[in-house]
Amino acid sequence: METLENTVETDAKETSRLAGTVNWGTATVVGVFAGLLYGGSKEAAASVSKDAEVMLKLGSTPDKREQYRLMRDAMEKRFIRVTRGSIIGGVRLGMFTATFFGIQNLLAEKRGVYDIFNAVGAGSATAATFGLIMPGSLSWRARNMLMGSVLGVAFGFPLGWAHLKLVEKANEGSSELEVGQGTKSGVSAAIESLEGRLKK
Repeated sequence: METLENTVETDAKETSRLAGTVNWGTATVVGVFAGLLYGGSKEAAASVSKDAEVMLKLGSTPDKREQYRLMRDAMEKRFIRVTRGSIIGGVRLGMFTATFFGIQNLLAEKRGVYDIFNAVGAGSATAATFGLIMPGSLSWRARNMLMGSVLGVAFGFPLGWAHLKLVEKANEGSSELEVGQGTKSGVSAAIESLEGRLKK
């Protein structure tokens, strides 16, 4: 009996997130995939000049076996470059996204309010942290940390404001549905709204 009550209490704690907070896991996965795409496409675009070198070698080699070997080697090297770029890009952007949204959700939970300052603080702290772990001397890292903090605020403020406005619009639309439909779940209210539109 006590375990059932404990699980109900933990479920209530897990679902009582502030409106607007982003799911950390989903944001991290999206960041990883965006980094994979960005890193792979960047390396693929950079390898075009290397492909031109291979084409020059192919034109100067009359032997067919040598041409096939050159092509195979070029394709293997390109595949390895693109794969390596994808993995590195995915890890970097995934770590940045996970850190940003983790700090943002932590600030929202500790402060008890979701507002623009959570995004500003998370952006500043994340960019400063990544500036600190960049390679270089101690003075260079301190400069990167300070620059990252300033850039985190500069980018975090408008992005946080835009996200906050989008959340307000989404909550405004869902509250209108709840008022018009009574106390129904979002799915059943959406289905009834769609049925009403189709009947017209």
